[in-house]
Amino acid sequence: MFQVITRSTPVIRLLAPRGAVLVEAVRGRKTRTDPKAKSKEGRIKTPPPVDPVEMVVLRERFTEYDLIMRALRLEFKEEMLRKRYEEEVGSLAEERAKQEAEEHRSLMTWNQEENLRMLKIRELRVQKEVEAAEVKKTEAAILREQAMESFVKEKGEEIMRIQEEAKSFINLENLDQRIEEALDNPKNYNFAIDKDGRVVKRTVLQCRLLQT
Repeated sequence: MFQVITRSTPVIRLLAPRGAVLVEAVRGRKTRTDPKAKSKEGRIKTPPPVDPVEMVVLRERFTEYDLIMRALRLEFKEEMLRKRYEEEVGSLAEERAKQEAEEHRSLMTWNQEENLRMLKIRELRVQKEVEAAEVKKTEAAILREQAMESFVKEKGEEIMRIQEEAKSFINLENLDQRIEEALDNPKNYNFAIDKDGRVVKRTVLQCRLLQT
């Protein structure tokens, strides 16, 4: 069983039974398991009202204050570091600045030389590309010309062949002559062939002479 001791005196501690656990009461302090006080059962906690305009102004002022303090801290820190650097380095700072300036000057000179070299290489490459384009253009023109010449030559040969073939065409002038030649040299196209293409059977040619 728990026993609450209101006064912390050695006599009470000695007279308390050994099996009990002594718990000392603390005024003004409640445990988590204690119920809510009867006087505060119906109380509803409401936060204090906040003015929106005042909140915006305060937030802006706090942001401004934070920025100003941060800038001041950085300024003071930079000044402190600069003084410490000057104290530690001393006369080496000026010599180092001269060396850096000389190195910067030499690097700028090298950069200009490198730019000129790259410009010459670029101009040479562009010139080669232009020359190659001109060569390709000339070759294409030659190929087109050759193709046109071969086309004209082929068409001329075709015209000559057609003209030669036209000499054997049937017209009104040689119609009688061609008829007589056909009658004198009859041809029979009514025949049968085997798998090897040889003529195995031919019908008897029957010619009828038409007399007018």
